[in-house]
Amino acid sequence: MSNTPFGFGRPGDDGDDENPNPTPAGFGQGGDMQQFADMLRQFADMLSSQGGSGGEGPLNWDLAKSIARHTVVEKGDPSVVDAEARQVQEALRLAELWLDEGTTLPAGIRTPQAWSRSEWIENTLPVWSKVVDPVAARMVESMSSSMPEDMAAMAGPLVGMIRQMGGAMVGSQAGQALGTLAQEVVGSADVGLPLAPEGVGALLPAGVAAFGSGLEVPEDEVRLYLALREAAHQRLFAHVPWLRAHLLGAVEEYARGITMDLSGIEEAVAGLDLSNPEALQQALGGEIQLQPEDTPQQKAALVRLETALALVEGWVETVVNGTASSRLPGTVKLTEAVRRRRATGGPAEHTFATLVGLELRPRRLREAAALWRVLTEARGIDGRDAIWEHPDLLPTAGDLDDPDAFVYGKHVDLDISQLTDTPEPDKSDDSGSGDGKA
Repeated sequence: MSNTPFGFGRPGDDGDDENPNPTPAGFGQGGDMQQFADMLRQFADMLSSQGGSGGEGPLNWDLAKSIARHTVVEKGDPSVVDAEARQVQEALRLAELWLDEGTTLPAGIRTPQAWSRSEWIENTLPVWSKVVDPVAARMVESMSSSMPEDMAAMAGPLVGMIRQMGGAMVGSQAGQALGTLAQEVVGSADVGLPLAPEGVGALLPAGVAAFGSGLEVPEDEVRLYLALREAAHQRLFAHVPWLRAHLLGAVEEYARGITMDLSGIEEAVAGLDLSNPEALQQALGGEIQLQPEDTPQQKAALVRLETALALVEGWVETVVNGTASSRLPGTVKLTEAVRRRRATGGPAEHTFATLVGLELRPRRLREAAALWRVLTEARGIDGRDAIWEHPDLLPTAGDLDDPDAFVYGKHVDLDISQLTDTPEPDKSDDSGSGDGKA
């Protein structure tokens, strides 16, 4: 796990070991504290005026949305025309009919929609806020709590300004990440999270066209294959009630271990004119260093999230391919195109590396798909989908390494009636064993 949230690198990689606790420029040791306080006030006011208040959370989402939308408009964001909307809606409805044969989970899409890239940003932002806010909160908290003693002595409103500045900085980078992602996604479920509003399934005609470019597969076949993937995701999110909290809880637990290294700010403001807020904005708009704690709990949270996401994607691939292989001649080619995007660092991997600090490894996805295939062969569709009835039935990271042992070993005799009344373990009291229990 080499990536850390918002592109932040590990501190000390290029630093001077002779001074392990440097004091940020202007933070004391002769620095003009009043000048620095004025600088922070100017900088925070500038960011606030650009992005609005951003609400009550730790991250300035007004600024993030503004930057994300500007990013997609700058690259081109054509509106969805009526013909494209009808094509998408018909593909999603047909996909639901086909999936009735491939899974016991009922349809999850009540409202099929076609989105532009800007509409993807608008409609998925509420869930992104739940994913990113825990990490942003920990970062902003670290910014204020890590101040040198002489700065802390004059805290008061200065702490609030630092938090506002931190929320705007994180919001800026989140907006850039989401704007980039919006240019690459094909639907609402590309990253394996329930991003769409409840009951909504969506494809982006511009994203579908870009995905199919160069594949030599008919456009309507590409659209239907991607509609099957979107509809399969929505069935899982709609009918596995614990899955959403399970995924977001792992993100929140990971965020508890985030600390901040203020030496990044020292380097950013060194030599700058503190009375020039524009120069400060440019300097601080780059990378700030975060440091994940190297603890068993932190590692276990990452393993649990990675495993759960891999299981979601592996199940979707298994169900879709089982449904489409006899109907869509290009199924193999389309499946390989999806895998190739992941292997070369597709939108899901880049966004998680930027927003959460997690790389969703393609190896885990392949192994998860293999496990679901073995389960289907051994227990049929009913037995495979019954695994989603309770989180304690879900395969672990270790099970992905040996799917035969999971399918034919101890798990085969688990009685769901013994588990349905048992609450899911409290994630805050994780033992940190790192065994990847999902």
